[in-house]
Amino acid sequence: ENKTEVTEFVLLGLSQTREVQLVLFFLFLLFYAIVLPVNILIILTVRGDPQLDSPMYFFLANLAFLDICYCSITPPKMLADFFSQKKTISSRGCIAQLFFLHFLGGAEVLLLIAMAFDRYVAICKPLHYATLMRKMLCWVLVGTAWAGGFTHSIIQVAFVVHLPFCGPNELDNFFCDVTQVIKLACTNTYILEFIMFVNSGLVIFICFILLLISYGVLLIRLKTGFSRGKSKAASTCTTHIIIVFIMFGPAIYIYCRPFSSLPLDKVVAVFHTVVFPLMNPMIYTLRNREILSAMKRLLLQYFL
Repeated sequence: ENKTEVTEFVLLGLSQTREVQLVLFFLFLLFYAIVLPVNILIILTVRGDPQLDSPMYFFLANLAFLDICYCSITPPKMLADFFSQKKTISSRGCIAQLFFLHFLGGAEVLLLIAMAFDRYVAICKPLHYATLMRKMLCWVLVGTAWAGGFTHSIIQVAFVVHLPFCGPNELDNFFCDVTQVIKLACTNTYILEFIMFVNSGLVIFICFILLLISYGVLLIRLKTGFSRGKSKAASTCTTHIIIVFIMFGPAIYIYCRPFSSLPLDKVVAVFHTVVFPLMNPMIYTLRNREILSAMKRLLLQYFL
């Protein structure tokens, strides 16, 4: 039987209604116009203010940078596709999109673990904090996060790139992800789906549980202890827990179940790839007076 190899995929997008597409376009564009500069400001503030020269803010700046990169993968094409009659993406472009999504997403998961380790040392080993959390170790942790994300993504792509695609070629979403691309393959993907579940879903769930346990232990330690700055440390841990839920919640929904379509898939995908990543550093910033003060000083320095 003759089979034609698929060279492009059709993205069905968020909606087929023209009016809804225009509303979504201006809504997402407004969101980016407001939130994206704030994340850039966070990076500039941390790098430019000597008072923020601590591992906690170093990791925060890296988190903001990762989220900016992550939100530069799918939203630009999504916004452009709102004005396209035929929303398509080449097979190579689809694989590239899939690679960078998992590369940056995996790096962010490991960075959140590094941030949890930093808080553990600060709360449980305060006298040794300056000695243990040196600049070199911080760079090693960040580099490990990037390397881990790259390894995770390569595993995903290595399996997907060799799959045969002979039609249909429609993806019921606005971007390419492994959970949807695998379903279009012209072969039995049961074993492959299990491997992807272990590489993504199971790993994400284990990291989520470990982070919750670690922050729970830290909060209990702060509640029973009498250390200085206990209130500030507890607030920081609470903020980290909020970010963990924001980051892991949609990921667990997407990857910790069989690769089948559900009504909420597109809504969760929008929050997972567009809204929540840019909101992560902002949530942290709005609960931190030191970085808010530093941002005000930076703005006053350059604009007044």
